[in-house]
Amino acid sequence: MKKRLFHTAICAFLWGALMASCTRNLVLEVDGGQIEGVIDEEGVMVYKGIPYAAPPVGDLRWKQPQPVQPWEGVKKCDRFGAASLQGEQTEGSFYWKEFYQDGNPEMSEDCLYLNVWTPAAGKKDSRLPVMVWIHGGAFQNGFGHEIEFDGDAYAKKGVILVTLNYRLGMCGFLAHPLLTAENAGKGSGNYGLFDQLAALKWVKRNIAAFGGDPDNVTLFGQSAGAGSVQALISSPMAKGYIQRAIIQSGGGLGGIISTDSLQNAEEKGKAMWSMSGCTTLEQMRNCPADRFQEIMMNYMKQQKTFSGLPYGPCVDGQLLEQSVYEVAQQNKELDIPYMIGYTSEDIAPDRMKQAAVDWSLLLERQGRMPAYVYCFSRDLPGEDMPDPKGGFGAMKGAFHSSELWYMFGTLDKCWRPMEAADYELSDRMVSYWTNFAKTGNPNGDDLLEWKPCTQANTYIQDLNVK
Repeated sequence: MKKRLFHTAICAFLWGALMASCTRNLVLEVDGGQIEGVIDEEGVMVYKGIPYAAPPVGDLRWKQPQPVQPWEGVKKCDRFGAASLQGEQTEGSFYWKEFYQDGNPEMSEDCLYLNVWTPAAGKKDSRLPVMVWIHGGAFQNGFGHEIEFDGDAYAKKGVILVTLNYRLGMCGFLAHPLLTAENAGKGSGNYGLFDQLAALKWVKRNIAAFGGDPDNVTLFGQSAGAGSVQALISSPMAKGYIQRAIIQSGGGLGGIISTDSLQNAEEKGKAMWSMSGCTTLEQMRNCPADRFQEIMMNYMKQQKTFSGLPYGPCVDGQLLEQSVYEVAQQNKELDIPYMIGYTSEDIAPDRMKQAAVDWSLLLERQGRMPAYVYCFSRDLPGEDMPDPKGGFGAMKGAFHSSELWYMFGTLDKCWRPMEAADYELSDRMVSYWTNFAKTGNPNGDDLLEWKPCTQANTYIQDLNVK
């Protein structure tokens, strides 16, 4: 009996020592103070809800992100930060069924948080490649910890994943003459893009503590996230913070997401607020944030000929000096390796295909490395579920956003009856994405060769189970 108790005590002691050691290893020093992460079920170290800037509330509403506010003690980073304010997904709609099984997230103006998945926390000499993900959602919806986003598969391939929340909608992309005047005439809007840039700067300063290489950062995003990536690679302010980029369903030359002029964006913002009865910055900043959706919807109802997105990037004269298409034509984008693609049943697949190919050929004509272009064409298994609110129609097949489950390696979190071939495709895509992050080339051992898209061979890599 005594022998058994002694053995139990020794085991408990060793387990406690092991856990204490793990806890010590999970404590890191970053901007603002010390943080402590957790080890998930896959054995990957995860840091959730790390503040990368001050809360953009009160007087900081509609201002560029400010330095993070320091804290005392060790901040436990074991839960995700709040998403930006946004309209809730309608229960029963297509995207609710696809990605919102856990319900709508916590939302707040205080939303500038990021998350890190790493296999090498505290090992500063590891210098692992880093991938920074910008979520989509028409610049109005989404968050960095959606069910389909997860860094376990990347960490197992030796890549650190960073996901983030940024200001959306009225909080993130309102342009207004009064805000431009307050900014000494340097433009307004693009606060969400400045948030993304602030996150990239945070990565540059802090990622070595997680075992990452601050000089090997791949920025990637889908839909509005892709538009954000193209905006940032078109800005001189992003130079030095991005070494590779992946643009998914939303960029290229003449794609579905463009940049508005400051004048148009300001006129739209002024009209929105004038309809609400607020005509001064003091009134606008004192307006409860829960009224933002109502103000936007009232404006939309009055615009019978309105088309496009109510919010998005604009040529503010500071972060964006020209439209992204003008920047591309003038050979002013960041000179780095690129991947770009779309899905076969995307929002406008023919236009997206042409935009991707034309952009790659333009890079080649400019003496740059042409892009690696893909088309994700796997018809996802499971029921075809029409969106009762209209949405994008039946949303079947390889619909807009369908590749996300695969390139993040999160098929096991999806409600669909995935097959063995789907898991093989997912592993192949994770390999392509992480290889690109490591070297600027998606190819590797045991992978079908992916050729760049050139004038001599307008190659598009088909991503399917075949």
